[in-house]
Amino acid sequence: MTSSRTPTPRTAADADVVVVGGGPTGLMLAGDLAAAGVSVRILERRSRHLSNFTRAFTVHARTLEQLDTRGIAEELLTSGTRLDTLPLFGELDIYFSHLPTRYPFLLLSPQYDVERALEARAVKLGVEIDYHAEVTGLRQDAEGVDVRARLGDGTEVSHRARYAVGTDGVRSTVRGLLGIPFPGDTILRSVIIGDVLMKEAPPDLLTVDANAHGFAFICPFGDGYYRVLAWNRHAQHSADEAVDFEELRRLTRDVLGSDFGMHDPRWVSRFHSEERQAPHYRAGRVFLAGDAAHVHAPAGGMGMNIGLQDAANLSWKLAAAVHGYGGDALLDSYEAETHPVGKEVLRTSGALVRAAVAQSGRTRLAQQFMIWLAGHLGGLGRAVGRREGSAISGTSISYRRPKGGHRLAGQFWRHRPDERVKEALRTGRFVLLGRSPELARAAADWSDRVVTAAPDAASPDAVAPAEPAAVLIRPDGYVAWASDRPDPAAVRRALARWAGPAGKRRHDAPADDRAEALTEAGLDRTSAQPSR
Repeated sequence: MTSSRTPTPRTAADADVVVVGGGPTGLMLAGDLAAAGVSVRILERRSRHLSNFTRAFTVHARTLEQLDTRGIAEELLTSGTRLDTLPLFGELDIYFSHLPTRYPFLLLSPQYDVERALEARAVKLGVEIDYHAEVTGLRQDAEGVDVRARLGDGTEVSHRARYAVGTDGVRSTVRGLLGIPFPGDTILRSVIIGDVLMKEAPPDLLTVDANAHGFAFICPFGDGYYRVLAWNRHAQHSADEAVDFEELRRLTRDVLGSDFGMHDPRWVSRFHSEERQAPHYRAGRVFLAGDAAHVHAPAGGMGMNIGLQDAANLSWKLAAAVHGYGGDALLDSYEAETHPVGKEVLRTSGALVRAAVAQSGRTRLAQQFMIWLAGHLGGLGRAVGRREGSAISGTSISYRRPKGGHRLAGQFWRHRPDERVKEALRTGRFVLLGRSPELARAAADWSDRVVTAAPDAASPDAVAPAEPAAVLIRPDGYVAWASDRPDPAAVRRALARWAGPAGKRRHDAPADDRAEALTEAGLDRTSAQPSR
């Protein structure tokens, strides 16, 4: 796993983890690691200026839940646009208002806003970001990874790290250097994308339809521009062929009946939509996440969101390995848990696209009839729309429950308005939830990585009697273990299994915003009880 011979590069300062790629996935991963006391360096090929020319513009419920624990969800909610229903082709809608979350909607927020928020957090936590740094080589041994990069001035540098993660997109250099294949197909060729101004606002917040000409999609960006995607069923061009703005206007009129007076595009481009997934997300000390690991059709806007879920899953496991209380089995669980999720996202998004672009007239007619039937049978149409809403929003994501495990194991813990529990979750550590004082005493030997929290008994939203007496929540918000009748020995066994051996880790994390959340809430690190 080496690049071609080049002059010997100068060696840069070591880091615990090198992240290749400074998009949303890489920035969130790096910020999480830094918050856990791990030194991180990001190597980003682009310039420091974050372009507003971006394809992703939707933030789903599960992502907002994750961003909330990192203190940046409110910033996006303030500037974004909420959508309770996603209209599909003609008669069928996808619903979000039923979702069991504090964020029962789709948020229209461009990727560059998400990147800005994640970058600010990462830098504040001490992440080093090298821009204009193009990775050219990779070598690993039993102790670590050497990542070679070429800087903007032509200088070659080599970074030594304990682990490396490729979050460098569909054409991942890291994946290529590892020799990991990326099987799949191009399922949609020559999709036109552009941001334009409009003389006439479309009648709906989000406009989408498909017919014999192709499909078209319009949504507002929030800054006066509209994002337009369109595909011509009868004209397939190469991805690098120049786009005539008139082609976008004409196709939009053919599908939607109007181009709404679109004018002054700030950018127009063309791309091929691919559906691919790496068979493995780990090779020794190097991992893949985000589009470097999987890429799928744009339908449903799940791409950026599933990449952020990868980051949330991997970050705490890498931190545990760096600090010496997580081994290969824990690191292997990253692929075991996230690969099936990526596969399901490919299935869901691919089904939506194939429904829109079915080639034969007979197939299109059958699909349109089924959509019409579901839409007109009331309960059936709503049931289909609710099911798809759960899948697209990410709220249906869960991980395999261990044999004999509690029914909640592997499920995302549903946040409640109880402030003490919310603040404990925002520390980025394991949270042991329960009212018994014995739980806190049982967890005392894990106080450097576990916070115990008791819901406020006076709160009407405190844990209901039907819920487990003890719940161990992972740093990514998923339930690791739960028990209806816990005893101290069972709690210690669960902590040893998930949080590693008792005792201090290799080095303590710095005091950062997420740890300070406890102090601000009147709690201490060992136990989320009022500080004395």
